[in-house]
Amino acid sequence: MHLTPSPIPQEARPDHGDPDYLALERAQNDANARPGPRYVPARSIPIPTSASGLLQEMIAAPYALPKWTASHPQRPEDWKRPVDLLTASTLSTMADTRRKLAVRLDEKVVGGVRVFELTPENIRRENEHRILVHLHGGGFVYFPGEAGTMEATLMAAYAGYRVLSVDYRLAPDFPYPAALDDAMSVYRALVQEKDPRRIAVFGTSAGGNLTLALMLRAKAEGLALPGAIGPGTPWSDLTRAGGGDTMETLEWIDGNLVSYNGYISHSAIAYASGNDMADPLISPLRGDFRGLPPAILTSGTRDLFLSLTCLTHRKLRQADVVAELHVYEAMAHGQYLNPWPPSRRRCIRRSDPSLIGILHDSHQA
Repeated sequence: MHLTPSPIPQEARPDHGDPDYLALERAQNDANARPGPRYVPARSIPIPTSASGLLQEMIAAPYALPKWTASHPQRPEDWKRPVDLLTASTLSTMADTRRKLAVRLDEKVVGGVRVFELTPENIRRENEHRILVHLHGGGFVYFPGEAGTMEATLMAAYAGYRVLSVDYRLAPDFPYPAALDDAMSVYRALVQEKDPRRIAVFGTSAGGNLTLALMLRAKAEGLALPGAIGPGTPWSDLTRAGGGDTMETLEWIDGNLVSYNGYISHSAIAYASGNDMADPLISPLRGDFRGLPPAILTSGTRDLFLSLTCLTHRKLRQADVVAELHVYEAMAHGQYLNPWPPSRRRCIRRSDPSLIGILHDSHQA
């Protein structure tokens, strides 16, 4: 049977006669005629029609100022203004978000560390004896106190869990290992009173780093590991060289992080505070992942940390850890934390089987 191929619509045919394109083609061939770095022309990146209307608005928004530059702080006191501005902006919407999502916030102390407990109006029956530990993002410098609870609020609301968000100490006033010490204190206290298989630990960006670092430290100290982990777009290597391909290819395209040379390069220095950034407890991608709990990792196609997320996922799989990787179309770094796009709800619901549900099947928790 002979099949005649369908003609290509006129509007879909490349215009090889366009003199501007032909000139660009020749220039690019010349620029890349020898082995070495790839030279690309300056160009605009259109808003993808594959994204939802609300996500398109988020993509089209200006860069996240002053967060991403943080005025290029040179001294510890230079962080105060950008941190205070972002904290005030975040807190201005938190109470209303909790009200709309029917989530209650209570302040507690666990293991000597302040935590915020986020409780949904309806906890799913299968989750009544489970708890999630949340380690917030913000480059180890942003989102003190209640300002760090947005992701925990969303997980409580959309997945139906009780969530403990750790208010860990922040750089530059409290550099490494203060944040990890606080996370460890909370986790140690929880496993003393609860079956660790009923616990999951999750967080985005710096929170993903701390999630992985906490696992490495707990394993080293002989502490039972939790049932699952959820390092979202984890900042698993603080060095630019360890950040992978998209640290370069998505620079200026990610509207949130924008560039490693923005605030994250400064916050990495503030957090490490003279310690070796290759230390696995600072850059956990350099650690031994054998024996870690099942994991879910999340990123987006415009995320500066997309390569870091893929590298982390690959290393988990190479260590025979059950690990899922979810990459969302057109999302920049941490953009799934917006509470209202439908994609956020899908992201949270997908995390349900990976964070706890698969453990219910495999461990009969």
